[in-house]
Amino acid sequence: MFSVVRHLVRKEFLQLFRDRRMLIPLFLGPVIQLILFGYAATIDIKNVSLAVVDQDRAFESRTLEAAFTQSGYFTVKARPAGAGEIDGLLQTGKIQAGLIIPPDFSRRLGRGEAAPLQVLIDGADANSATIIQNYVVLILAKYQEGILEAAGGPAGAGAAFEPRIWYNPELKSSLWMVPGVISLILLLTTLIMTAMAITREREIGTFEQLIVSPIRPAELILGKLAPFIIIGFVDVVLVLLAGHFVFRVPVRGSLVFLFGAAFLYLLTTLGAGLFISTISRTQSQAMMSAMFFVMPAMLLSGVFSPIESMPRPVQYLTYLNPLRYFGKVVRAILLKGSGPDVLWPELAALLTIGVTVFTASALRFRKRLE
Repeated sequence: MFSVVRHLVRKEFLQLFRDRRMLIPLFLGPVIQLILFGYAATIDIKNVSLAVVDQDRAFESRTLEAAFTQSGYFTVKARPAGAGEIDGLLQTGKIQAGLIIPPDFSRRLGRGEAAPLQVLIDGADANSATIIQNYVVLILAKYQEGILEAAGGPAGAGAAFEPRIWYNPELKSSLWMVPGVISLILLLTTLIMTAMAITREREIGTFEQLIVSPIRPAELILGKLAPFIIIGFVDVVLVLLAGHFVFRVPVRGSLVFLFGAAFLYLLTTLGAGLFISTISRTQSQAMMSAMFFVMPAMLLSGVFSPIESMPRPVQYLTYLNPLRYFGKVVRAILLKGSGPDVLWPELAALLTIGVTVFTASALRFRKRLE
């Protein structure tokens, strides 16, 4: 029995190592993913983009702003002239939080009264909003302690924190998770199934029959990809319905705009699946190659871990990831009601990446046919 098992194991190893293309996803792939997970998968949030509206312009207000920036968690990205401008900055995603210091802040502190503050936080990402709120509480607690020690004020004096979470006031995780799931479902369904379906044709021998048939390459590509486009849109509808009726996820933006953005996103996922099918001979190769693409795309998307908390070189890699842009688009449409006037940079990035990837993959696929 052991002799038979030994020969079977030897045969499997020989067959596995005969195809050198499998060595990269088998051995190099896990190492790369481990490195990415080690750097990018963190729940800590750093470099939170902050807008400061200092209506007091006194020593106490400047000290408070310094407490935020010196904490290592916040970076001042904007200084609006008025509190009304923070809404637009949150809407466009340019900031994650806004600090509003009222005109009488220092005067109230000097008289030993409670000095109210207002902090507006983008709650589209409930996990990040919760962590940011905790950071604010800690910073204000330390600031208040320092003020009381320096002035010898009464125990009830100090800065009074008034938090307001926008777009997701109850910080429900489902409100930011469901939009991310839409992006992942489209990626997994269209990319993996496209690569597997075309490779299966080649593996069972029917692909050669399609090549010798009087079907033009463009028709063959369209016929192969059209079902997965339809499946992708059906999945979007199902997830939206489940998210709305089960998890109470709002739909504040245009669904037509959402489906248009989804089509741009599908250009990238279908193109990647088409490319994988050209470098894979078997379904197992296609699956391994697809996972080698999917795992880093998920990790570097910002869907689960904030991009701002990743090391700078890793952040640069995320600009090549279409999931980064589509995940932001879906959340902005559903939770903020944003439109093309706000999300056009993400749409332009999706269009550029999608057209490039799909065109290159289609040309390579056509060359293989010819």
